[in-house]
Amino acid sequence: MASAHSFHIPVMGIGFTIDTPLKVAPFGIDSVISLVDDILVEKMRKMYCAKFNMPYTEITEKNEDFRAERITKYLNMIQSLAEKKFEELKSATNEKIGEVKDFFHFLPDNLSLKKEFYALTAKHFNADEVRVWLKDKLTMGSIDVNIMTKVDKDNYRKKEKLPTEYNDAHAALRGYANSNLSSSLVLSAGMNPRLYSYIEKFEDFFPNENGEIKKKIILKVSDYRSALIQGKFLAKKGIWISEYRIESGLNCGGHAFATEGFLMGPILAEFRDKRQELIDELHNILLPILEQKGKAIPAEKLALKISAQGGVGTALEHEFLLDHYQVDSVGWGTPFLLVPEATSVDKKTLELLEIAKEKDLYLSDISPLGVPFNSLRGNTKEEEKQKNIEKGRPGSACPKRFVALNKEYKETGVCTASREYQHLKIKELASEELSAEAYKKRYNKIVVKSCTCVGLGTSALLVNNLDTKVEGTGVSVCPGPNMAYFDKVLKLREMIDHIYGRANVVSRTDRPNMFVKEIQVYLDYLADKFDEAKDEMNAKQEKYFASFAHNLNEGILYYKTLFSEVKSSIIHQKEKILFDLEKCEFRLNVQRAKIDSIQVLA
Repeated sequence: MASAHSFHIPVMGIGFTIDTPLKVAPFGIDSVISLVDDILVEKMRKMYCAKFNMPYTEITEKNEDFRAERITKYLNMIQSLAEKKFEELKSATNEKIGEVKDFFHFLPDNLSLKKEFYALTAKHFNADEVRVWLKDKLTMGSIDVNIMTKVDKDNYRKKEKLPTEYNDAHAALRGYANSNLSSSLVLSAGMNPRLYSYIEKFEDFFPNENGEIKKKIILKVSDYRSALIQGKFLAKKGIWISEYRIESGLNCGGHAFATEGFLMGPILAEFRDKRQELIDELHNILLPILEQKGKAIPAEKLALKISAQGGVGTALEHEFLLDHYQVDSVGWGTPFLLVPEATSVDKKTLELLEIAKEKDLYLSDISPLGVPFNSLRGNTKEEEKQKNIEKGRPGSACPKRFVALNKEYKETGVCTASREYQHLKIKELASEELSAEAYKKRYNKIVVKSCTCVGLGTSALLVNNLDTKVEGTGVSVCPGPNMAYFDKVLKLREMIDHIYGRANVVSRTDRPNMFVKEIQVYLDYLADKFDEAKDEMNAKQEKYFASFAHNLNEGILYYKTLFSEVKSSIIHQKEKILFDLEKCEFRLNVQRAKIDSIQVLA
């Protein structure tokens, strides 16, 4: 059954949404768990089993398939606990009346189900009558999971390399596939052909004759071309992508997968205009493959949803995405970091997020994956990293090794944020005859890397008073630029009321429109990358910058036309948006002049 809500809570970090479905799924809200850290997953399962008096047997690394087994057990537990809470809510006992009322209060006001409930309870709340009515009316939120496709480290046992299916992402996929969940697998961070091919090993990912798929695929993308390529690849395996989740390249939290200057609005417009074409093209590939495999053939064309996330911060922007771009759901990530009823954020990090302004939120080079990463100045993991540098021992002890993917020094892989890697790299650097300035620049590029696979999960341990002896207490946090405009801890009701326009929790009046902010972030990114390269610019780089600037310019022109002509609830912001776009265009023209004037090296 489709969600009654028009928003979802995306995956955030490794631990911030590790148990979010347990908190929000009973209220009909979809959310996403990260499957990166099976060690964290096992600790959380142990904690919840103790809390709810459930039997617990530890899954140790002695088990041959421990990573997959940990994930399966955890997901089954979360589902069981969430379903129990949901069934209790539907029982409408005196103790649960408040939660029943919350369920319906949270829903969008224009929903017929909500109107029916208020009509039923207008004069009095008869629990028996409500209980009968609720029986088939409510839908629990989806317990979705996320796999970063490139975080697929090879694994070894007694120095022997294990088969591919024991790689980290493969094992996580298997853990989800073997679970009882009927939900969606969100694939992010680019295409991994080996992992994609592995999906067809599991029956739950195939449709039945009614077009129902127990475990659906959501593909996170930032452009239509990539969506089509990946959609075709999976269709040739008999796998249907049920949803394309378009994420703003830079105006989002976590890792920032910058496009070559292509902006979110034009990308969303292409998906809107070509949705049926995409369905038709992929169906023409899918059906013959299903027939070849002897699988069920759906009686009708399978549904294909489009969702969007990255930078949305007001009810007007939310509605605009739904109405103008016809998306099925809007992801609200960063603001939910300030909602303890939904996410697991420790007290110190919450305090930093509350007071964060634009200058405190920046695109960093700290990720060992080599991808720009949104970060918050002064976070406790950065403090910990800096202390290690000052002691002359830069780098992390690397207790979890989830991103030990660099094979410069070891076939088994080393993480670029590890003490081992940084020691070897600095030693290598010292053997070169470099000026003090050149040495410092190269040194800083080495030690800037931070242990995110630990830092992004530790918050959940701190919130639940769990042991952090192995991990330490440092927390990395990955909010998007939008965090600057949210400045207080919020209740779940307050956040949802803000999303649906029943309240406003943003006190600042200078917040730019989400599309304008995206352009501003892209302009900053272009300027920074250009300044890094300008002294030794080659022809390939010059072509990249020129193309980037051209695409940005096309995007700005698109928005100028859009906001001059479109009629919608966002229209009262037209003058400010158009004025901000003019300023962006001026900044871009200045940057383009710099690109055009550069002396390219042969």
